[in-house]
Amino acid sequence: MKTELEKCLAGEPFRGGDRELVEITARAKRLTRELNNTDYTDTERKRSIMQQLFGSVGRRVHLDIDFHCEYGRNIFIGDRVIINMNCTFVDNNIIEIGNDVLIASNVQIYTATHSTKYAERIIPDDGSDDCEFCLTYAKPVKICDGAWLGGGVVVLPGVTIGRNSVIGAGSVVTRSVPDNCVAVGNPCRVIKKIDNGEK
Repeated sequence: MKTELEKCLAGEPFRGGDRELVEITARAKRLTRELNNTDYTDTERKRSIMQQLFGSVGRRVHLDIDFHCEYGRNIFIGDRVIINMNCTFVDNNIIEIGNDVLIASNVQIYTATHSTKYAERIIPDDGSDDCEFCLTYAKPVKICDGAWLGGGVVVLPGVTIGRNSVIGAGSVVTRSVPDNCVAVGNPCRVIKKIDNGEK
C-alpha cells in the first residue's frame, strides 16, 4: 500500500494531515522562518538554509524575503536564478526551475489542487476534532531555462513554462507555454514568438 507521500508524488489524492507530511511541512516552515529572518547581506547563512530546505539549489541563486513553501524538498533550482520578494511555492509535487530563470515579486507556483467534484474533494465528517477534511492531489511544474515570470504571475499545477519564454505580469498560467514565446493574460495565452536565434 502506498504512503500518503507516495500518493502525493504520483499525482493521486492524498491526505495532507498524514503524520509524515505534517513533519515535512513543519520542517519547511521552520527553515523558511529562519531564512526570512536572516539578514539580507548574510549570503553564506542564506545559502546554507537553502541547501537544507530545497531538493537542490544551484550556483548564484538569489532568494528574497518573504518566501513561503509547503515541503521545500520538492523544489529543485538551477544556476543563476532570481526569486524576488513575496513568492509562494506550493510544492506538494516537484517544482523544477532551470538555469538563468527570473521570477519576479509575488509569483505563486501551485502544484496542489482539489477535485471539482464535492464528493471527491471533501472527506465525510467522522465527528472527530481533526482539522483535515479534504483530499488534495498534486501535479509537477517545470520552469525551463531562460524563462522570465513577471510580477504577480500565478502558475497552476501541471504547467511547463518553455525555454526562454516570458510570462507577462499578473498572468494566470493554466496550461503549458511553448519555448521562445511571450504569453499574457487570464487565462494566459501566447501573443507572440520570440526569435532567440535558436535552430
